[in-house]
Amino acid sequence: MSDRYSSEEEARRLSEERNRGEKPRVMRSPRSGGGSEALGQDSSQDRQNGEGGNKPSGTYGSSVDSSNIVGAAVAELIGTFILIFTGCAVAVAAILQRPTAGPGIYDSLAVALAFGLALVAIVAAIGHISGAHVNPAVTLALAATKKFAWQYVPIYIAAQLVGALLGAIAVWAIYGDPSRELASVAATFPTEGVDDLRALLAEILVTFILVFVIISVATDDRAPAGVAPLAVGFALACGVLIAGPVTGGSLNPARTLGPMIVAFDFTAVWVYIVGPVIGALLAALAYDRFASQADASE
Repeated sequence: MSDRYSSEEEARRLSEERNRGEKPRVMRSPRSGGGSEALGQDSSQDRQNGEGGNKPSGTYGSSVDSSNIVGAAVAELIGTFILIFTGCAVAVAAILQRPTAGPGIYDSLAVALAFGLALVAIVAAIGHISGAHVNPAVTLALAATKKFAWQYVPIYIAAQLVGALLGAIAVWAIYGDPSRELASVAATFPTEGVDDLRALLAEILVTFILVFVIISVATDDRAPAGVAPLAVGFALACGVLIAGPVTGGSLNPARTLGPMIVAFDFTAVWVYIVGPVIGALLAALAYDRFASQADASE
């Protein structure tokens, strides 16, 4: 009976503090190992979770620090290579009207699916190693919301750009000169009749969708376990389907820069750097400010 009354009193106290705008102080019972020992364990755990320590907790349960940054960077390089090689290879095949497994040809739906399915596989494969950013805009957004250490941002972005460049070179190698001369290695450009500002808006909006999903399923413990790879991959596919007719559907500065460097065509390149970065930052800040504080049980 005393335990029951104690629990009810504690619940009332927490509710009153919350109504007053105070941060609730959790009182620990003896069974939870209270006292200074429990507080010490909590402080240690907080440091491991990135609250004042050197080992921030990243997306998909990854933890990147000085002891594993090289491995994480290599994973980012490989993951970005897979994404660009897969998606751009299918896009080049679509542009060149190459047949596959019979008389049918690749089309725009295949391009969106290629990027989306590739990202599903990448998140499942390297999410626990590097956080599977594979996108400079994602890395910057996570750092801006303190979910990734700023000191590792240049390393990650460099790895992603190298991976994208290698992916574009691989597409050129297997499809030959037509992939570069006729298809620009599937680099993204504003389509005919679309000015740079409309293209910029499109890239901001679709990247917002992608990064909002990434932040929600990859950094929030309330998200259902195992849903992250599919949710993120589908979000990318949706973004490519939406923006494809307007901008080619980049959502990723590395995805555009790799093929552009190989094709040596930098038309409207600023759109594909500024747009995704703005969209990613807005999504991360919006989730951090509003959605991360929401609780459906309240």
